[in-house]
Amino acid sequence: MNMFKKPTPRLEPLPPDPGLADVFARLSTACGGSIPNAMLIMQRRPNILRAFVQMMGAVSDPETSEVDDGFKRLIAHVASRAGGCRYCMSHTAGLALGSGIDDAKIEAVWEYSTSPLYTEAERIALDVALAAGGVPNGVTDEMFAKLREHWNDGQIVEIVAMIALFGFLNRWNDTFATPLEDEALAIGQKYLGSHGWEAGKHLRRSK
Repeated sequence: MNMFKKPTPRLEPLPPDPGLADVFARLSTACGGSIPNAMLIMQRRPNILRAFVQMMGAVSDPETSEVDDGFKRLIAHVASRAGGCRYCMSHTAGLALGSGIDDAKIEAVWEYSTSPLYTEAERIALDVALAAGGVPNGVTDEMFAKLREHWNDGQIVEIVAMIALFGFLNRWNDTFATPLEDEALAIGQKYLGSHGWEAGKHLRRSK
C-alpha cells in the first residue's frame, strides 16, 4: 500500500447546476469571480445552499454593516485558524485581499496582538474571534466587556455573526476535506506558509 497516495475526495465538487444560476452568480460576485468548491459540494441540497448564501449576504450586507468588510474577513480568518480549517484560512486571506486589506496586514495577522498595523479595537475583536473559534468557546466576561469598550452592540452582533458563520464553514470544509482551488492554494502558500500553514488534506485530489 502506498502511504503517500492522495485520498480521493470525500464528496466531489459538482459542476454548477444551471437551476441554481442566480445563487452562483451571487457567490461569484461575493467571492471575487469564482465559486468555492465548498458551495459546489453543498449544491446537492439546493435549499441549504440558498439559505447559506442568504445568511452570508446578510452578515456582509454593505448597506447595513458598520464593520469594515475587509476586517470582517480577518475576523473570519482568525476564527478559522482557531477552528483548524486550512481551507477557510486560505479563502479568508484571499477575501481580505479582495476587500482592500493590504498584503502587509494579512502577513501580520498571526501577530496581530503586537503588530502596529492593528488598532486596539481590532486586537480585541480578533482576541474574541480566536477564543470563540476554539472548542470549548474561550470568550470570557472580561474579554466581552473590553470588546464593548471599542464596538457598539450592533457592531458586536456583526463580529460574532461572522465568527459563527465560519464556525459552520470550518466544520463543513474540514469534514468534507474540501479540495482547495488553485488560487486559494497559491494565496495560502504565499501569505500563510511562512507561519506554518499547509494545505494538508485540502490539496486537490484526483478522482
